[in-house]
Amino acid sequence: MARTVVVVDDHEVVRAGVRTAITQAGYGCVVVGEAGTVAEAYEVIERTAPDIAIVDVVLPDGDGIQLCRELRVRRPETACLLLTSFPEPGAMLSAALAGAAAYLAKDRTATDLVGIIAEVGQGRRLLDDEAVSSLLEELSSLPAEEAALGELTGQERRVFELIGQGLSNRQIAARLHLTERTVKNYSSRMLSKLGMERRSEAAVLSARLAERRAQRQTRRR
Repeated sequence: MARTVVVVDDHEVVRAGVRTAITQAGYGCVVVGEAGTVAEAYEVIERTAPDIAIVDVVLPDGDGIQLCRELRVRRPETACLLLTSFPEPGAMLSAALAGAAAYLAKDRTATDLVGIIAEVGQGRRLLDDEAVSSLLEELSSLPAEEAALGELTGQERRVFELIGQGLSNRQIAARLHLTERTVKNYSSRMLSKLGMERRSEAAVLSARLAERRAQRQTRRR
């Protein structure tokens, strides 16, 4: 029997890409619903009762990790696979603790994605206790400022990244389809969690961490 899948992402092109990859792969999975927000996700998942929910970490009206956590309570039979544009150990740990079956960067290939969907559909959990222990060890070796990012929600992290790119609140609001007031609220909470008072501090940290990530990637090649 085919495994049923719901795709939750606020970008239609991403949903279409995931749907096409699943359809063409022929791994016995079928997309039965799509959603662009947390509110829509609850309605679609309740209506379709899928085996797997593929959820973006950052959604316009909430946090994909929190959605995963609540789904694990409401529908433990639905496995959650989380997608992110900004993979970080702290966020991965949060995903594991929320009960996610997998946590993937959006730049993974379609072949990788459908292969992992197939594994999750067979009941495998790729974020298990061993993975959590490994993540905790990795986090303990990170500089405190980088580890602190694990305290941010997906939306707060996205605001942090966009501030680092030099965007104003108005530009961030347009990019994330939010109001300026909402962006200011996210920004204030983000600064508080990072122990900062000014946006400029966050911008400097974001640039420093981006450089550090680039250096790590260079060393791995």
